[in-house]
Amino acid sequence: MNAPQNIFLPDVQASPDARRLAIQKVGVKGLRYPLRLTTDGGEILSTVATLTMSVGLPPDVKGTHMSRFVELLEAPRAPLAQDGLLRLLDEMLLRLDAACGRIELTFPYFIRKTAPVSGVESLLDHDVALIVEKADHREASLTLRLTTPVTSLCPCSKKISAYGAHNQRSHITLEAILREPMSIEALVRLAEEEASCEVFGLLKRPDEKWVTERAYDNPKFVEDLVRDIALRLMAEPRIAAWTVSSENFESIHNHSAYAELSGTNE
Repeated sequence: MNAPQNIFLPDVQASPDARRLAIQKVGVKGLRYPLRLTTDGGEILSTVATLTMSVGLPPDVKGTHMSRFVELLEAPRAPLAQDGLLRLLDEMLLRLDAACGRIELTFPYFIRKTAPVSGVESLLDHDVALIVEKADHREASLTLRLTTPVTSLCPCSKKISAYGAHNQRSHITLEAILREPMSIEALVRLAEEEASCEVFGLLKRPDEKWVTERAYDNPKFVEDLVRDIALRLMAEPRIAAWTVSSENFESIHNHSAYAELSGTNE
């Protein structure tokens, strides 16, 4: 026999806890959900995000209400922009009656690129994360993190070889704490412009010639990559703090070359 729908059900999560231990982060992790984003060109990109959503739990409360995190995502809303993510954080804190919290979305992001000679178009994917966080008695922060593939060509190999030089695909990872919104495309472009050459999803033979010669004329060590990108990040007024790293997947070794550099902007 089904129980009456109006029966009183106790709110166990809201009951008091005698252990008096606050929890810094409690919530849901590994939640996959459809995501619509506004791109730099004003288009709507549909992707799938993996979310981690958490709030701080006071020491005298037994548990948080896990269902409310999913309820928040189920609410109708416009395609998400960075300022909308900050509003989503405020809404989460209100629903969970929390003073601090964090939302992290990781997702593939596709940018349409045009080949340098033939002009053929193709999509190139990037791994992106958007993170909003609010600590007790502090303003919310917005962090943009992405990994983009580029080409790097070894200056030493070019210098010592009679012909040719070895090159490799490199993964540039940028993490920027933003003072104001900055598009994913702008940060990707910043990394691509400081590489030996950018990469494309589709190239024809004239394009292959162009990218090969472009990389050969612009050799860079892994150290050069992070330093040159760091100079660009330091000059960007929209960024408060940053980290840049590069992993070069060596073509002549069975290991990667790696460098990382961090800083803050006044």
